Amino acid sequence: MHLNLAKNVSVLAHYFSQQQFCILVEYLSHQAHEIPQKIAGYPTLITLADRVHSDEDLAPLEVAQRFPNHIQKMLHFSGKDRDIADFENFLHAAQHAGIQDVLLLTGDKLKKHANGEYGKHRTRYLESVNAVMAAKQQGGFHIGVAFNPFKYTQAERDAQYFKLHKKIKAGADFIVTQLGYDIDALKYAQNFLKQHDYSQKLVACVMPLTLPRAQYMVKHKVAGIVITQHMLQVLAQDQQAGLTDRAYQRCALQILICKQLGFAGIHLSACHQPKEQKRLADYLQAYQHLDLDELDALWGSLWHMNTQQELKPKVEHKAHRPTVGQLLKYHQLHFIHELFFESKLAKNVGKFIFKADYWKHASAAKVLLNTEYVMKHHVVGCESCGQCRLGDTLYVCPETCPKGLANGPCGGTSLDRCEFGDRECIHSVKARLAEAVGQSNILTQQLIPTVALETRGTSSWKNWYD
Repeated sequence: MHLNLAKNVSVLAHYFSQQQFCILVEYLSHQAHEIPQKIAGYPTLITLADRVHSDEDLAPLEVAQRFPNHIQKMLHFSGKDRDIADFENFLHAAQHAGIQDVLLLTGDKLKKHANGEYGKHRTRYLESVNAVMAAKQQGGFHIGVAFNPFKYTQAERDAQYFKLHKKIKAGADFIVTQLGYDIDALKYAQNFLKQHDYSQKLVACVMPLTLPRAQYMVKHKVAGIVITQHMLQVLAQDQQAGLTDRAYQRCALQILICKQLGFAGIHLSACHQPKEQKRLADYLQAYQHLDLDELDALWGSLWHMNTQQELKPKVEHKAHRPTVGQLLKYHQLHFIHELFFESKLAKNVGKFIFKADYWKHASAAKVLLNTEYVMKHHVVGCESCGQCRLGDTLYVCPETCPKGLANGPCGGTSLDRCEFGDRECIHSVKARLAEAVGQSNILTQQLIPTVALETRGTSSWKNWYD
């Protein structure tokens, strides 16, 4: 694919600027590749996933080098078990390779963390907000972020949209949704961007959904993907009746619905074989003359929908309020924080105390660190990060998130439950608190920097006043 583009303009950015609907075809590192230039007349690019098949997958940049330079590529970067130094190395290598389009993800939990287990060693994730900030500062990249609109409790949905505000503020150029089949949720995401006058382009992740794929996602609890019992029943009926093309019919309809809604393109997963792409292209061409109402009607018919709720999970009603204990804890810690860390007197006293040479002695530093840990661990879950962010997280410590996320949730929660399955998502707790105490702006505007490795294991008290 050859385009005459201005210097430093990515092919994907060019398509977006020309309002040319495009298809990003996802490939995993172990898959064979036959790259189409177009699918049903829509221009295509390849997008190379990161650490999806296994935690030891070849890096997308290595896979990209197998292709000629003229093949346009978007690289994923997953932050799981990586820090900011890893990402900076990735940025330099991508620039050297002439790649501009990147999709920056926090990432699902590592495969070795099965059944909610952390393993012996704490693993943290470079979250996407920090990656976007670094890529924007580096310059020369067309930056995409992931977003999961398929959330069905108020706190969980609020937390996702709070973080989307942050991703956009950090410098995201376009947004790719999680895989999902609820058209209402996709419409809501598009309306959100319009409501806030955001110019970022929206791309929907789609997949031809077969019964085996759906069963696999349910069995393995693939993070953030909603497959309802109704969907499984319909897919089982299709398989029993030999209607193998239904997966491609539905996929084509979803693509065309997204196009009619104003999406800039689609991110096509699990459709990398030419014969699969041909089947999809045939249905895209067959349905492309239909308007939005006709597409919606056919979509509903193929999913046997009567109430428009069949593709949404069943949600038990619960109050969207923090507990009395959570509110009391917030107000107490906020008072302490303002008194001892934000007041002018506290800052002057703190600087005087901690500039003393005494604290340079290892024994004194150890006593201070242990004192801070004892005072904070049982109250907020402190893990001695050395860069306390409680004032920016409504006093819900990000170290209590299994991934260590401070800026907001990953996409893997399910009805307020953490992807690891052993707790409520702390970001849902924060979302409820934010509404109750009128502090939503903190969760949408405050970009929290990543903690440097050398900072961990030091006293955040001393670091605060240094």
